[in-house]
Amino acid sequence: MRFGRCGRTVFLSSGARVLGLDLGDSGEPFVYNCTTEEGEADAEGNDDVVAFVFSPSGTYLAVTADNKQLILFRTSPWECISVRHAVRRSTSLAITEAEDQILLADKSGDVYSFSIVDPQKPGQLQLGHLSMLLAVIVSLKDRFVITADRDEKIRVSSLEQPYIIEAFCLGHSEFVSELCIPSNHPQLLLSGSGDGTVRLWQYLCGTELDCFKMSDVQASGCQKARCTVTRIVHCKQGDYLAVLCDGFSSVFILQLDVVAQKLIHRQTIAVTQRAWDIAFDDSSGLWILDGGMVVIYQAQEGHWQNILQHPDKRKMEEAIHGQMEESQDSVIGNNYSSLYKVSLDNMAQYQWKKELRIHRTLNKRALEPGELSGHSKRTRV
Repeated sequence: MRFGRCGRTVFLSSGARVLGLDLGDSGEPFVYNCTTEEGEADAEGNDDVVAFVFSPSGTYLAVTADNKQLILFRTSPWECISVRHAVRRSTSLAITEAEDQILLADKSGDVYSFSIVDPQKPGQLQLGHLSMLLAVIVSLKDRFVITADRDEKIRVSSLEQPYIIEAFCLGHSEFVSELCIPSNHPQLLLSGSGDGTVRLWQYLCGTELDCFKMSDVQASGCQKARCTVTRIVHCKQGDYLAVLCDGFSSVFILQLDVVAQKLIHRQTIAVTQRAWDIAFDDSSGLWILDGGMVVIYQAQEGHWQNILQHPDKRKMEEAIHGQMEESQDSVIGNNYSSLYKVSLDNMAQYQWKKELRIHRTLNKRALEPGELSGHSKRTRV
């Protein structure tokens, strides 16, 4: 299940089912099914929602599914504007600040641009990587497009002229799974990776400012070998970061110290089941989707506390239980383990085969006809 919000507008998805909700409206929630018109999923995939993004003003919502559909919604009032198809399966979406383009990153390493002004226009190829893309975002004032791939690279390119590469941010030892630009610090970039780190960058020059290891704040009893950072959300007030990691039932609260250029751990919030997704609201409240239940935390004197009574909490939960499919299959199913590279020790296998050949050769020489008939032969060393 995926969750996001922009202002009073809330988005939820479970499998192929999409739910749009206006918390300030007493009407029924908007429900949409991303299943293909044929009623069957692609033979190699399914109809589940893969990624979504709100436009900066919250007017538009773009959703992409594993069946290569790109669906554009208007949020006030909720309606589906267009359904277009991508060339390859997508992994991440971004909308420009001008709200005129949707950038779609796919598994083949390409980024396509889809028009919002002309919602029926096919996508146009903008740039490409040599490996699978996992994240794409747009910088302030639409100057740069930042992409991250499976080969540990973060590339900063010009949005108007994507063939111009401004910088690379290199330092991760595994695939880069998440990107985030703090809205009040547009010169900084945060990245999460399969190497279990959150890194702070000055992306225009490709300089790494800090590296925070999530293993330093994980529970002492946890022996999970690999940790993938799956979500980073930023709160303006206090420069707090909420970080979600694959396979951990906790939300980690970090704080960005802009002066010292450091990431500081402040708190670990444990949830009862599993944190499916997280988001901040306009009043700096942290919303956690915990196994179909909504949990809200608020910072009070530097400590995040659970808010049991909230006017929007009941409406959210009623929409979830009334409209969304309550199934374990609706849990986010990203198989991050398949993104890790497998290292092969070819030299050990080569040495073993070489010794086997030598052993067979020596055994063959020991049974030569001359030796069996009693004739001696000069032994070659």
